Amino acid sequence: MPKAIWNGKVLAESDRTEVVEGNQYFPPDALHQEYLKPSDHHSTCPWKGIASYYHVEVDGQLNKDAAWYYPNTKERAKNIEGYVAFWKGVKVEV
Repeated sequence: MPKAIWNGKVLAESDRTEVVEGNQYFPPDALHQEYLKPSDHHSTCPWKGIASYYHVEVDGQLNKDAAWYYPNTKERAKNIEGYVAFWKGVKVEV
């Protein structure tokens, strides 16, 4: 089962991830929300839409904008709407 891990803590795990462009997107109910803090950062993908970000915080250590998601995707990316992916040192085991 895919897991996202940072600083020894599991941030998300699910057997219902979606893989897009090599990234595992975790469904919202698979997230350990206590490690995710809203960020004001946004980016745009031409085919997925506008991404929002989370900072990841574990044991007082902050990994800025280390998770992203698309709250309202374009039509071609509806399968990942609201799902969260990770980067910036977050290890995703499959």
